[in-house]
Amino acid sequence: QVQLVESGGGLVQAGGSLRLSCIASGRTGSRYGMGWFRQAPGKEREFVAAISWSSVFTYYGDSVKGRFTISRDNAKNTVYLQMNSLKPEDTAVYYCALPPSSTATMEAYKYIYWGQGTQVTVSS
Repeated sequence: QVQLVESGGGLVQAGGSLRLSCIASGRTGSRYGMGWFRQAPGKEREFVAAISWSSVFTYYGDSVKGRFTISRDNAKNTVYLQMNSLKPEDTAVYYCALPPSSTATMEAYKYIYWGQGTQVTVSS
């Protein structure tokens, strides 16, 4: 079993920054990609960012490109999401997820483990 725990969410004004963290524990396997998704009330889950085990490959959703950066520290089993220039439309619950492979992927159905989520609220 794998556990994913997100942290770092909160309330921030538009234009501000937050850094989310996700720690993976349990039977993660030797190498694994990681991803971030978000879901706002009344909306479908949206891909935010993904990173491969080696950090060589990263992908971003169109709405966050140039503002968000995904990174990881494999020694700490942790993936980060640095969010800058936040907008009210970034308000959502953010989830980290783990696929059964070392690659980065944008498709939610390929992820088999999900965290409980952390709330990000951006005020205007």
